[in-house]
Amino acid sequence: MRRKHVVELTAAERERCQELVRVGEHPARSIMHAQVLLKADSGPQGPGWTDKAISVSCGVSTVTVATLRKTLVSEGLEAALAHYRCSEREYPRKLDGRQEAHLIALACSAPPAGRDCWSLRLLAGRMVELGHVESLSYNTVRDVLKKTHCSLGAASSGASRPGKTPAS
Repeated sequence: MRRKHVVELTAAERERCQELVRVGEHPARSIMHAQVLLKADSGPQGPGWTDKAISVSCGVSTVTVATLRKTLVSEGLEAALAHYRCSEREYPRKLDGRQEAHLIALACSAPPAGRDCWSLRLLAGRMVELGHVESLSYNTVRDVLKKTHCSLGAASSGASRPGKTPAS
C-alpha cells in the first residue's frame, strides 16, 4: 500500500533529529518523535521502516507514527518534534490583579448577615453587585482563593461548624 505522507528528511533535519536523540536533554516525547522520524525516513540515507516496525521498535501506536508523518509533511520538523503543538492552551485571565485584590479583601471581610462565612457563590455574586466584574464564576473565585491560600472557614479549628468540637 502506498503511503500518503512520505518522510524524506534533509541532511539538516536528519542531523537535528540525531542530535536531539543523542543529547537527551529534551522532553521524552520530543526524543521519541525524533526516533520515529529517523526510522520513517525514506530518503537516500534513511532506513524507510514500515509504520508497524516503527511502532513495535519505539513502543508507540501506528496511529502515532502516521500522525507524525502527516505533521512533518504538512507543518514541518519543529512542529513534529514539539512536545505540545497547541498554543491555545493558555486562556485569558478573567480577573486582573486589582480585581483579585478586591476579591481577596471581600473574602477576608465579615460575611453577610445571617451567614457564618462566605461561600464561593456569594463572593462571585457580590463581586458582580459591586461592579468589579460583569460576570464571575464561582470556579474563578475558587481558583483565585486557592492560589492565595485563602480559606473561607469561619475558624481555623473548625469549632464553629455544627458537629465539630475544638481539639483539646
